[in-house]
Amino acid sequence: MSLLGTYSFLLLAVAFGTASNIFAKDADGFTKLIPTILSALTIILCMYCLSQVMKTISAGYTYATFAGLCIIATTILGIVKFNQWPNLYAFIGLICIIIGVIMVNLLGKN
Repeated sequence: MSLLGTYSFLLLAVAFGTASNIFAKDADGFTKLIPTILSALTIILCMYCLSQVMKTISAGYTYATFAGLCIIATTILGIVKFNQWPNLYAFIGLICIIIGVIMVNLLGKN
């Protein structure tokens, strides 16, 4: 698979993973049927996409990038959809995550 295809799958995995997190919140402890089903479906699609990425990029780099981007995306959607604003320390932590993802991808050997 080409590098463009690999990173396309990675972005899809982040989108599906983030969607799964939001649906899990909406599912209210998995007591609401539709958000529960959507959460399960999107996490399955997310894992499929991650498995495609891992054909090209090592598991550690894939998961580090995926997890970092998913945390950032979920936080942004939490702010927009649920008005859940992180405090100062959380923002500092999120900045550290972004720096970590950049370091793993640009400076780490893959």
